[in-house]
Amino acid sequence: MSATPLHLEPRVAHVPTAVVYCEANFGAIDGKTANGLVRHSEKYRIVAVIDSEKTGLDAGEVLGEKSRGIPMCSDLAHAVDSSGRVPDVFIFGIAPASGLLSTHERGIVLEAMSLGMDIVSGLHEFLGDDPVFAAAEAEHGVHIRDIRRPRKKKDLRLFDGRIAQVACPRIAILGTDCANGKRTTATILTQALNDRGIRAVMIATGQTGLIQGARYGVALDAMPSQFCAGEMEGAVLSASEAERPDVIIIEGQSALGHPAYLSSGFILRGSQPQGVILQHAPARLIRCDFDGLSIPPPAVEIRLIETFADTRVIGLTINHENMTDADITAAIALYELELGIPVTDALARPVDELVEMVLSAFPQIADGAETPEPETVSV
Repeated sequence: MSATPLHLEPRVAHVPTAVVYCEANFGAIDGKTANGLVRHSEKYRIVAVIDSEKTGLDAGEVLGEKSRGIPMCSDLAHAVDSSGRVPDVFIFGIAPASGLLSTHERGIVLEAMSLGMDIVSGLHEFLGDDPVFAAAEAEHGVHIRDIRRPRKKKDLRLFDGRIAQVACPRIAILGTDCANGKRTTATILTQALNDRGIRAVMIATGQTGLIQGARYGVALDAMPSQFCAGEMEGAVLSASEAERPDVIIIEGQSALGHPAYLSSGFILRGSQPQGVILQHAPARLIRCDFDGLSIPPPAVEIRLIETFADTRVIGLTINHENMTDADITAAIALYELELGIPVTDALARPVDELVEMVLSAFPQIADGAETPEPETVSV
């Protein structure tokens, strides 16, 4: 009688569990890091979000989307109790304009460290450089990860023109303002293309995308300006050489016409995209965090982008904050008529419209697509 073969389950790498702190900001503009992590995270399994104003709700439903099974908790103790164990990681999920911790927030971070949780922060303030946090890190045997910390200057890269060697199309998702959904649209588009057998890679350019687990990218707004274009170029080159993708999607930052931020300029110079998708929030009239600055209409930003760089805007995507479904439909029709380019909403309209926007501009992308394997249905 032959022995029964031993069935070994494949090893699954441990995905760290994480609680995201977003007090009084979840679902709002300054809560964009927490919002993004609830929608998508490859690196962490989000088990709770801290925002006492929304206690008892589901994080996905707070965002106006499907339930994610992620509870909103009143404080860290509630989050730990809800998770059934101390999560592996505490992520600071607020992106304040100051980039700094308040006194109260410092206490919350230290509390998490005392419980044995690693800390992930995307702030401009590097927690690992703070003597109090450094002492707590050593005392509790935890690790602080400052996402925005650039490499040492001797290791940073200057632009050298090798971007011209990248064979596949590059598409940047730019916008008319900060925090208006550029990263979300880039993430959705990248996933949708891959689902159709088109090898797409996303380049992250901000702290949230890197926390979510993007394999390629740089926190551009923390980089010395001399190296921004070179580091951007280097991220695209790394993705191209390692992945041999059919298309590279580049997350945008702020807006080219925003007087306070220059990130979009470095993205355009460093990655030199052949196409741009512009993200716009029609119901937002004033730039976030800048009460005296109005947002220009998309046509103005499009002219600026196409004047500044050798590229073309291939489509417009809508951020539907403070809009009804009827408002979205009306805005899509209006902008398509005015701009003469396709318009959609990555979250509120079928994702096929977003994919078609890209394929109509770059039909060669589909030529190299792999045919997806047929799904096996277990009965």
